[in-house]
Amino acid sequence: MKSRERDDESPVRPSGQAHTSEYNGDKQSAVDGNERMTALAGAVLLVLILVELVSAAILRTLLSIHVFVGVLLAGPLIVKLGSTGWRFLRYYTGSPAFVRRGPPHLALRVMAPLLIATTLVVIGSGIGLVVTGPRFAGPLLPLHGFSVLVWLPLIAIHVFAHIRRVPRLVTDDWSKTSDKSNASGRGRRLGMNLGALLAGAVAAILLFPGAAPWMVWSQTNETIPAPMIVGLLAAILALLVTRPWRLVGEGR
Repeated sequence: MKSRERDDESPVRPSGQAHTSEYNGDKQSAVDGNERMTALAGAVLLVLILVELVSAAILRTLLSIHVFVGVLLAGPLIVKLGSTGWRFLRYYTGSPAFVRRGPPHLALRVMAPLLIATTLVVIGSGIGLVVTGPRFAGPLLPLHGFSVLVWLPLIAIHVFAHIRRVPRLVTDDWSKTSDKSNASGRGRRLGMNLGALLAGAVAAILLFPGAAPWMVWSQTNETIPAPMIVGLLAAILALLVTRPWRLVGEGR
């Protein structure tokens, strides 16, 4: 009898409050889903970028791989830019859930436009070189080299800031404890990244014949492009300079 009385006297949450909590939960799931989409695309890009750097270091032997992967990564790059652009838009338009999550470190926000610009120039000029060939490369070749030189220290800082969080975000998305709303978006995130890889692969296959003239060209030119050597040294210096800024874990 007393148990029934306690049940009768227990507070009942108003329907409006329950609806608000559910709405806020959906918004938070959107933030988490956006983070996990960005992390997955970033992880794919990191692997492809490492392949690009290794192949650039052994260009005479691996130039065909360098060309193929350089075109391939354009697909995941679009996903990454789309997910980060969406977060940028939602944060600066005042979406409560995105505002609560907070912005990245100020240094990363300041660096972001230059990183995006140089990334697009590196990929765009690289694809342009495949299309034109060495005979009609013109200013594209020095542009590609210079953009790589600027891009390497920027991407090094970016990776350094996010490297600890990305594996956790990716594994959390596939863990059994992942909540139902995020689990429902997991397939969509995977599908978009796989679709981007497939689109990039199709583009790489279509453009791959353009690698043949460059393979001939590489036999009579430097093994490791000078801009890459300078860029790697600049990347090491940039990491040493920014280390006291405590960027690791701040790339929220």
